[in-house]
Amino acid sequence: MKKPAPAALEISNLKQREIQAPLIAGILEGFIREIGLDKTMQVASEAIQRDALSAGKSMAVKYAGNSIKILHQLIREVWAAEGAIELHVVEETEQCLDFQVTRCRYAELYDRLGVKEFGFCLSCNRDASLIKGFNARMRLNRTQTIMQGAEMCDFRIVLE
Repeated sequence: MKKPAPAALEISNLKQREIQAPLIAGILEGFIREIGLDKTMQVASEAIQRDALSAGKSMAVKYAGNSIKILHQLIREVWAAEGAIELHVVEETEQCLDFQVTRCRYAELYDRLGVKEFGFCLSCNRDASLIKGFNARMRLNRTQTIMQGAEMCDFRIVLE
């Protein structure tokens, strides 16, 4: 009798970043030595954004919808899992989700791992593309992040 396949192991976004960061940082450092910082970060950003766009599309399927309300649920269940971010909702309507991240354990993780200079590229850089993949009519407006030294991250997601 054939055994059933084991269920897929699901780990939080924060844990995924913790696992990936040292390897990716090492790869980035090698490319920086070979082709320079600007070109390395451009290529890495583009690859990460493509991956995030695809992940956003998958999340819309997984969550069986792509409204602001469902995006907010995804943010709470995926981005904020294991207390990865603490957020304060400023406004939520059918057309807009406006919130502030007041604590970011992603930034704390990259700092602890000694690779904070790559944190924005590896994590924050994903947000706009993931949201666009989730719903092509949604746009992220953000002016600051904790990862880049601000007191908080300001997210304003608008359905156009």
